Amino acid sequence: MIRFASIFSQVMGLFSRSSFQSLSQKHRVDFASKGFSSWEQFAAMLFCHLAQAKSLREICGGLACACGKLRHLGIKDAPRKSTLAYANQHRSWEFFQDLFYDCLGRLQFNRPGHKFRFKNKLLSLDATVIDLCLSLFPWAKYVPTKGAVKVHLLLDHDGYLPVFARITDALTHEVGIARSLNLPTGSILAIDRGFTDYSLFGKWCEQGVYFVCRVKSNALFEIIDHRQPPRGGKILMDNLIRLSSVLGQQSCPHLLRHVVIHDPVKDEEIVLLTNHLELGATTIAAIYKERWQIEIFFKTLKQHLRVKTFVGTTPNAIKVQIWTALIAVLILKYMQMAGRFGWSISQLVALLRMNLLVYRDLREWLDDPYRTPPSGPVPEQLCLEGI
Repeated sequence: MIRFASIFSQVMGLFSRSSFQSLSQKHRVDFASKGFSSWEQFAAMLFCHLAQAKSLREICGGLACACGKLRHLGIKDAPRKSTLAYANQHRSWEFFQDLFYDCLGRLQFNRPGHKFRFKNKLLSLDATVIDLCLSLFPWAKYVPTKGAVKVHLLLDHDGYLPVFARITDALTHEVGIARSLNLPTGSILAIDRGFTDYSLFGKWCEQGVYFVCRVKSNALFEIIDHRQPPRGGKILMDNLIRLSSVLGQQSCPHLLRHVVIHDPVKDEEIVLLTNHLELGATTIAAIYKERWQIEIFFKTLKQHLRVKTFVGTTPNAIKVQIWTALIAVLILKYMQMAGRFGWSISQLVALLRMNLLVYRDLREWLDDPYRTPPSGPVPEQLCLEGI
């Protein structure tokens, strides 16, 4: 006796159908859909990422051979390749963007806090370039011989979840995206030297937002005060400074902090700039080191989800696939935190792909994926008294 639907059906059940319907009505994505709804498109694209399907043929063929399991997904029949391609080309990617933020707010993550003692929100901001073939994507010209798009991401270190994402052409600079963000007061932002912009630093100082970034080699500043670095550590210098260039004095006249660290791995000095004057220099160095988590997130996105090979060639199809990949990341993070097995993302992706259409209880599978379920109900012989 089958007690559960497929694991994929239970994953799809994590999404609120009423909220999904409200978003579809807001964006009018099901207007004149002719039988292929936005829910069916979303299920097909989520199947693309979780089942590691590489093409439209694999997506549609994988769903077509599901042997009647599509009804549990809310799908009548497997889509045709041309139908799915047309939907990805014409249905607005902004619908999937809003669906991502809706899932981020509705899925109840048991987020572990960051590893530092301070109570401030810790964030990382960075961008990654996704390479495209210029002959297939001529609209995404990046350099004369290569095309690309860029994914900008703001990572919350409470659970390492993305709380902001934007997809642009590869020529869009990260600083422009950073200027558009409205960061919470008191938060600490770990960024790389590519975000160096003195007017942006001045804006964050006035808003009460802290930042930690590397200093460019041509930065001009004057030392106001020397602080004693901790003995026997990797901190070489800890100084209070002011920017001395004309642009720096006009854009960011605030008191800043200059921390120099010795990297024993590469045997080089790392020079950091921050506007947080209270935390210890060792903590400032650890905050910048924690920025590497956003690089790990980009690596996870590219290695375990389908954002390097695309099933469409139009800008809308590319953005639909990337936004559904980010939604799939939320699902994987939720499953990783919900299970007691101690999953790594790579292990979860590998086993989920093999068990996606298996009839198992999702909660039990996340707790113990190697336990063999009973083949059927165990018969119980009732005892009749007096016989």
